[in-house]
Amino acid sequence: MASLQIYRVVAAILTAGIIAMGSGFIATILVQPTELEQNAYQIDTGIETVEAVEDEEEALPPVGPLLASADPAAGQGLSRACGTCHSFDQGGPNKVGPNLWNIVNRPVAATEGFRFSEALTGRGGEWTYEELNGFLAKPREWVPGTAMSYAGMRSPDDRANMVAWLRSLSDDPAPLPE
Repeated sequence: MASLQIYRVVAAILTAGIIAMGSGFIATILVQPTELEQNAYQIDTGIETVEAVEDEEEALPPVGPLLASADPAAGQGLSRACGTCHSFDQGGPNKVGPNLWNIVNRPVAATEGFRFSEALTGRGGEWTYEELNGFLAKPREWVPGTAMSYAGMRSPDDRANMVAWLRSLSDDPAPLPE
């Protein structure tokens, strides 16, 4: 007998829910509310509304002054993460990414035998110290459409160390900027 009582309670709850939903649908059909363009009653809180200001991108600090105190050995240590996609030896093979020997002041997308993305081939210019700094910071923002999946280096000192090490990968390293 007790189990029959439980079924009655459950049925009553379900019936009440169905009636509430149905009456909501019917009320919406019968009474079509209109949205107000502004509140009917304004409450003055004394607080002014502030429009959202877009975050201004911080400009990258110039890498030139940081190169004076950069540590190429630290840059070589940082390059271990790059070694899966790039080679650094003179005459080394292209991997997923191009060989980076003598990259400083080399034309962008000019490694022979490597197929670059359209974003890099259309960029033009040279891999100057500032170009390398920007690309290492955020490759996908510096060259939108690049195929490089690296997230970037946040630390300006790490980027300077890396650029100093890349500079050393040459028989005749490019002069440091003044």
